[in-house]
Amino acid sequence: MTTSLLTPKQTAETLGVTIGTLAVWRCTGRYPLPFVKIGRRVMYKFSDIETYINAHVYQNTMHEV
Repeated sequence: MTTSLLTPKQTAETLGVTIGTLAVWRCTGRYPLPFVKIGRRVMYKFSDIETYINAHVYQNTMHEV
């Protein structure tokens, strides 16, 4: 099994957010972006980032309530 892991810096660059934003998302659960903890180190699976991006693809800005 091969799993590509990205650092928070790489993940932030991929998503166009700051590392601090990722930290807030982890702490608050605001956005469902899974992460991996290896000791004190935080990593993100590339496949989870792709899934997150694909789940946020929209055709327009209208929201259904």
